Amino acid sequence: MGNLLNKEPPPPMVLVPPLFDFPPLPARIRMLESSYDMLFGKLALKCLFEDYFEEARHFSTRIMLKPIDDPNVDLIATVNGSLDHKPEEKIVGNALFRWQRDVDDPNTFMDLFVSTSDPVLRMRSCAYYPKYGFGAFGNFPLLTTKKRINMEDYGVMGLRYGSGNLSIGATFLPFSYKSPRSAWLVSRMGRLTAGVQYTPDLGSKDGANYKDLMNWSCAIGYGLGSSSPLSPSFNFSLELARSSQLIASFYQHVVVQRRVKNPFEEDGVVGITNYIDFGFELETRIDRAGSTNNVQDSTFQIAASWQANKNFLFKGKVGPFSSSLALAFKSWWKPSFTFSISAVRDRKLGTTGFGFGIRVEDLREASYQRADPNYVMLTPSKEHLAEGILWKTGKRPMLQSDVDYGNFEGLPRELRPIEKIL
Repeated sequence: MGNLLNKEPPPPMVLVPPLFDFPPLPARIRMLESSYDMLFGKLALKCLFEDYFEEARHFSTRIMLKPIDDPNVDLIATVNGSLDHKPEEKIVGNALFRWQRDVDDPNTFMDLFVSTSDPVLRMRSCAYYPKYGFGAFGNFPLLTTKKRINMEDYGVMGLRYGSGNLSIGATFLPFSYKSPRSAWLVSRMGRLTAGVQYTPDLGSKDGANYKDLMNWSCAIGYGLGSSSPLSPSFNFSLELARSSQLIASFYQHVVVQRRVKNPFEEDGVVGITNYIDFGFELETRIDRAGSTNNVQDSTFQIAASWQANKNFLFKGKVGPFSSSLALAFKSWWKPSFTFSISAVRDRKLGTTGFGFGIRVEDLREASYQRADPNYVMLTPSKEHLAEGILWKTGKRPMLQSDVDYGNFEGLPRELRPIEKIL
């Protein structure tokens, strides 16, 4: 009886919120894309520079739904338009129906896409076999109101091989005898990643010339950390695009803790985890012949985001001609609801405009997780590790040792890293 009456209070805990969007939607179709276009921090920078930044005086709506009885199927519908009701700016609607073989494996799937802006019925499909590392994919417009002029209008097919340290692949036009539409080779050696990509201009007479350096791009990157939101990561890369543009980019994901007293949580909750992202990209021309000596030959953009908790996200970015701020609020109901507002300052015109976005999502079930308060800042001692295991009768809290050693099995899918397939 004495042990029951004098029961020690549970150890302090830290809230770990889910990311607003993880994994990002572009990651679901990464097997259709060149690994060269997805690595070197490109996917993370794309999400940082574009997500929740709406155009001035424009709105966007996105609905993502999944049937209750079939989690392998989902539907994404979007509606975008202008708030000025200009006749030349029509409201555009898109719909994407997707099936994937495994809920936890997005790399084997098939989807159908329809749009009002470019009336077309497009089918995309990918089959990937992790045991062997081989995959095949295709993109085929089935119905279109436009006349098929280019060979790409008839579809694109591709083959790829991927492992933890190597990715090689190529895409082809099935009804053309010209060279590959694209080809890539990317290799990882420890923290270094290097790659080369061949993308000829098939529309020109000499576009498929392997000796033309304008058809080649190469990049090298240095990265730390994993793609899990719980792990800090860092990536720096240099790219020489088509032998004419030098692109330097930097991306960093930081995981920090701050103390908080939440009246809606247990007394043992003493802090919360925050996610901070920062990115920079500089692009400049290096070929003298193509330069026109104007400011557009060299451009840059800087962006940062701060997720304060599971409900609020703040973002900002600065470029040579405009600056933007964005605030997003997310409610984790069933389905979840996200409202975002962004302000865009055009420095050339001296005007400020606002954009709005609404998202409804029913693709995942994410909630706060509990963690050892030392899981970010300190390495838990054996005493603390035992305390965390013996305290709860249910799930054990997350520990830094698990995250460091890549043990994400006890975590929801939203907090695990994207598969380690180069």
